[in-house]
Amino acid sequence: MSDGGMRLLRGDLTPRQVVAELDKYIIGQTEAKRSVAIALRNRHRRRGLPDHLRDEVAPKNILMIGPTGVGKTEIARRIARLAGAPFVKVEATKFTEVGYVGRDVDSMVRDLVEAALRIVKTERAAAVAQAAEERALELLLDALVPLPAGRSAPRNPLDALLAGAGAGRSDEEDDVELERRRQAVRQERERMRQRLLAGEVEAQKVEIDLPQAAAPPIMGLFGGPEAGGGMLTDSGAGMADMLGQLLARPRRRRQLSVAEARRVLREEATARLIDQDQAVQQAIARAEDGGIIFIDEIDKIAVRDGASGVDVSREGVQRDLLPIVEGSTVVTRYGPVKTDHMLFIAAGAFHVSKPSDLVPELQGRFPIRVELQPLSVQDLRRILVEPENALVRQYIALLETEGVRLEFTADGCDMIAAIAHQVNESAENIGARRLHTVMEKLLEDLAFDAPENAPPLVRIDGAYVRQRLQHVAADRDLSRYIL
Repeated sequence: MSDGGMRLLRGDLTPRQVVAELDKYIIGQTEAKRSVAIALRNRHRRRGLPDHLRDEVAPKNILMIGPTGVGKTEIARRIARLAGAPFVKVEATKFTEVGYVGRDVDSMVRDLVEAALRIVKTERAAAVAQAAEERALELLLDALVPLPAGRSAPRNPLDALLAGAGAGRSDEEDDVELERRRQAVRQERERMRQRLLAGEVEAQKVEIDLPQAAAPPIMGLFGGPEAGGGMLTDSGAGMADMLGQLLARPRRRRQLSVAEARRVLREEATARLIDQDQAVQQAIARAEDGGIIFIDEIDKIAVRDGASGVDVSREGVQRDLLPIVEGSTVVTRYGPVKTDHMLFIAAGAFHVSKPSDLVPELQGRFPIRVELQPLSVQDLRRILVEPENALVRQYIALLETEGVRLEFTADGCDMIAAIAHQVNESAENIGARRLHTVMEKLLEDLAFDAPENAPPLVRIDGAYVRQRLQHVAADRDLSRYIL
């Protein structure tokens, strides 16, 4: 990994540097970027505090207010990548009050621990990659060119036949013959090793012993639709894991290509080389100290004054969220996990409700509030071409794989942004996501024809965009369905 990559993963970027990194992917919304940059830096600062003060410093959770498609989720996701932190995005509307069928709020913490464990295992797998590769290579050699066994226990029919043919010879002569055959096999193994390293036998078939896949748990025993919306409950999944560890899985012989066998053996060797208990403990520590949970659509569970009926359940979800956000201990299959120092970022459009419609205790747990602005035509135009993952760059790269070169002119990009903004104004405002629908419609015919008979160079200028989209954008009813 480059020095720049290591720097990002250490999380020691200054707030100004964090904003500069976010500017590479997100246009505008400076206030929101500054808030999350400060929150990220405060985590770095907290690690430098003495022990007696470190536990007292809680993260300042953030409430983002703004319409859809303006960058709320992307800011949270990018900040987690910069920090190398576990990150999960949940939708507040998917949770139900305790006692109702559906997901409980504790599941977001369990999901965060799973995300942390994936990060830790990926890092540890990279650390043992060389050893795993060497182990997989040796196992492949054992399958392709097995060493002959000793006289007392022939490993294959050929050894047994040779042992029988040598009846009547002295032990010394047998040992000499066995050593001669072993030397010949070692030479053959070395030749095969070089061929494997050179990738010359990837398509050759080989038989290897692999553990059978674990049988799925019985739905009625470990949880099913009646115990959590069609998914395993946490306790049921934990019981399934425990039984899987107690009962050794039988192995069976499978015939695979060398390439596939190498991958499977490498994965098995990696799993054996990683200390699972240490990985779990490290993942829990990361989730507790650096995890980020993004709660989207929190405005949908806000309760307006005088509301009743289903809104009562929404308030129940808020009260279930409260202890998680303010700091509590959640029991997961890997052990208890504390939420005291997790960073929570909530977001919502708040078109109908207001932040003040949330229960006061929950409002108080999101002390930092930032308002994201709707996107202007200029913003949409910049989003189209400026970010490192800009849509224009994506489509140029995609069609280049088919031998078609796209050339977007300045007036063409202006027209795309103007049409996207026009449709957002006349229909539902979905922010930058409208650019995706406009671009797909604009390049639909070209993407369809590209493999066979598209021209090698296509110039996307204002006239090209008007010809294909102006009539759709001008018809308000038509644009609702197509754009």
